[in-house]
Amino acid sequence: MISGIGIDIIDLSRIEHSIAQYGDIFLSKLFTENEIQYCKSKQFPTQHFAARFAAKEAFSKAVHTGWSGEFEWKNIEVKNDPVGKPDFILYGKTAKTLSGYSVFLSMSHSDTSVIAFVVIEKKS
Repeated sequence: MISGIGIDIIDLSRIEHSIAQYGDIFLSKLFTENEIQYCKSKQFPTQHFAARFAAKEAFSKAVHTGWSGEFEWKNIEVKNDPVGKPDFILYGKTAKTLSGYSVFLSMSHSDTSVIAFVVIEKKS
């Protein structure tokens, strides 16, 4: 049974501007060290940071919290499997709260924007 869905689209320029203005302060507030290392290792790091940002935003919508006090950016990590399929690794309170659920993530991008879609399903 689906318990939540979320979608987010973001312009790459928004993330590019935030990284240029705030640098590592911005990155370390929103992303885990694994995510930062992964994105910085890519030819177009901004695109990968934007995808993770959109994924976390879509996740926050799917769990019905938005950015409220319940939402913790770094308790949600986006990781790609060896063939590139994105997935979430959940930590802390977020992992505990969603232990009886499956979380699905899909992301895509164009030259100027990124979109992420999340579905949360209660395990039977």
